[in-house]
Amino acid sequence: MRAKLKVWSRRWPLIAYWLPPVAWMALIFALSAQPSLPEAPRPAWDLLLKKGAHMGAYAILLLLLWRAFSHRTQCAWPVGTAFLLTVLYAASDEFHQTFVPDRNGWIGDVMVDAVGALLGVLGVSLATRRKR
Repeated sequence: MRAKLKVWSRRWPLIAYWLPPVAWMALIFALSAQPSLPEAPRPAWDLLLKKGAHMGAYAILLLLLWRAFSHRTQCAWPVGTAFLLTVLYAASDEFHQTFVPDRNGWIGDVMVDAVGALLGVLGVSLATRRKR
């Protein structure tokens, strides 16, 4: 199975490396377009779960973008480029939410998303350090 995946990614690298981050961004966009999200029974739990989901989603986005930029590109600083794009996407997502009924864009969420992206950077640095 792994050999088939390797051949597939060699033949269609654009799809193999760029489809995952684009699909993840589409999922984030679709969830942001929901007028209301389920709430936890306690406000503190609701806040923790939602902000944790924000951080996790954008950490994953950073990892997917880093993987795409690291694969045979001329990108001099793939993790920095991935971080910048992740934060820009977070800002555009918050702007998108201003057009969704019963939702609002909040700059604080962009900061929470940036913290998630920083956790992704930490994961990348730990993973690449371990390989060396």
